[in-house]
Amino acid sequence: MTPADRFARLPDLLSADDDLRRRGRWLTVECRVDIGNEPFHLSLSDGALVALDRGPQLMRSMTFTVRGTDEAWQKHWETVPAPGWHDLFALTKRGAASFDGDLRPLLQNLQYFKDLLALPRKVQ
Repeated sequence: MTPADRFARLPDLLSADDDLRRRGRWLTVECRVDIGNEPFHLSLSDGALVALDRGPQLMRSMTFTVRGTDEAWQKHWETVPAPGWHDLFALTKRGAASFDGDLRPLLQNLQYFKDLLALPRKVQ
């Protein structure tokens, strides 16, 4: 299974995590997550993922983007990631990931996004 295919299972993973949805209940945002060269557009409303669109979308508005290499996501999603692959900021420090755009919603809801982007660890 490719990292992009693994990430595509995010809607099911989030819908099964009541605690994470509750913690994001004040969050509504449009964002993008790039898994390697494959973009995913996430529409979050009150902590729930209302849409996950895979692939390029022309003129799609988004608040921020999180980009990571296939290797970065694969290692980040290991059951117990190695040091340097365990956290979003660790990925940026090693140059395997980056953030762009208006980062306020990301930083204001940082633990939510860290947990959301770690959900594919549950897919083996």
